[in-house]
Amino acid sequence: MAQKYYQTREVSKIAGVHRDTLLRWLREGKIPEPKRNRNNWRIFSPSDLDNVIEFTNQIKEEQPPYIVREPSYSDHIVKLQSIDWDFHDANTNYLNHSIHPYPCKFIPQIPNTLIQELSSIGDTVIDPFAGSGTTLVEALRLGRNAIGIDANPLSELICRVKSTKIEQDACRPLFEMAEQFSNMGQTLSSGQMMLFGNDYFKDTIPGTPEVDSWIGDWFDPCVIHELSVIKDRCLKLEDRKIREIALLAMSSIVVTVSRQDSDTRYVRKETKILPGDTFKKFASSLAEAVRKQIELSSEIPGNVVSTVIHGNILEDIDCPAFNLLVCSPPYPNAFSYHLYHRSRMLWLDMDPAAFKKEEIGSHRKYSSKGKNAASIETFSDELRKILSWVSRKLRSGRHACFVLGDSTIKGKAVKNDELLIEIAEDIGFSLEANINRNLKATKKSFNPKIGKIKDEHIVILRNDTEINDAKPGM
Repeated sequence: MAQKYYQTREVSKIAGVHRDTLLRWLREGKIPEPKRNRNNWRIFSPSDLDNVIEFTNQIKEEQPPYIVREPSYSDHIVKLQSIDWDFHDANTNYLNHSIHPYPCKFIPQIPNTLIQELSSIGDTVIDPFAGSGTTLVEALRLGRNAIGIDANPLSELICRVKSTKIEQDACRPLFEMAEQFSNMGQTLSSGQMMLFGNDYFKDTIPGTPEVDSWIGDWFDPCVIHELSVIKDRCLKLEDRKIREIALLAMSSIVVTVSRQDSDTRYVRKETKILPGDTFKKFASSLAEAVRKQIELSSEIPGNVVSTVIHGNILEDIDCPAFNLLVCSPPYPNAFSYHLYHRSRMLWLDMDPAAFKKEEIGSHRKYSSKGKNAASIETFSDELRKILSWVSRKLRSGRHACFVLGDSTIKGKAVKNDELLIEIAEDIGFSLEANINRNLKATKKSFNPKIGKIKDEHIVILRNDTEINDAKPGM
């Protein structure tokens, strides 16, 4: 018979100790660390459970009672430096992390580990480049409040949906919608007359002539018709949470049913999307998204909240103080999110042109040969603005963690970790660790012309500035 393992929540309940207290004992080394599973979660063996119970009983018998002290993070930094950060065999698509494609996102094991070791339950964790919401999801799972900021309107939608707690009963209209579109897709595929009539179809999507023309170039007529029906049905859903889940499910299939090669290759390809295929793909995507969102919701404690802010981090965004920052900022000259997400944004009535002006690190901005082309000085100035903002919002003595790789700008290799550290120390941060992480050899290069990124750096900074906006009680 296989040995039974217990999750942290189960151990705290059996031992009669608060989960936050148990995690603090583990961080302080009062209880030996159990092993972790492939998702980097602690799993306790029966002997580990006995250790917790024994220590709990010992604490209860002590006089005076055990006094909680402010945590010291030096031991955690040492521990973080000993971890194998490659996570090559880990499952990176658990829960709702895979409900929407997003290039260049970092794996959830990275923020999960950093959040566990460098924050406590009830703290606030921020990702100022929230992207696909990975940090937000992991923070909520671990009982932390989460703040996400991104200038990309599609990211705002993704983060808001993925960090939304929802009850199963409230999702009934979405399951019904998925079933209806699955049936409609089967009917179209079989060539039978549509039972709901031709009024469901529209010749064109609502929009400007320019948008209609662009979509006509990138989508087959049958796909345009079916996406129009899907969008119309989604927008008619009255509940905002429900409506946004449906729209995100639609967004997740847009590139798949288009003539765009993939999320990382903005070139045309021949398509074989047949009538009914788009309906069926949407139905499958919607049902999966709802199931995964319900599963995540069961893991989020009821007393934590997520805040998603649409805005440019370079514009001194106002937000509450936070206890930990975990992010993977855009590498300069590596990717152009406004371009690769263009079709999704247009279908969702978003403005890719406005985002293009604000996007940090855009390949198009750095590869331009005009007089206003971005340079290493551009990225350096942006980093200084970002770190100055962080120094005012991050509580003194707490940590900012950046996961970033190298870049090639104008043919010159740029060590982004070294640039970040130099600017941070000048502002008043202290370097706690600079950990190297090897990427999978099979990981796709998003921009072959500037070389394949083989590794990343996890830079951990401590905010030593004495004066900032992180006032007690915020």
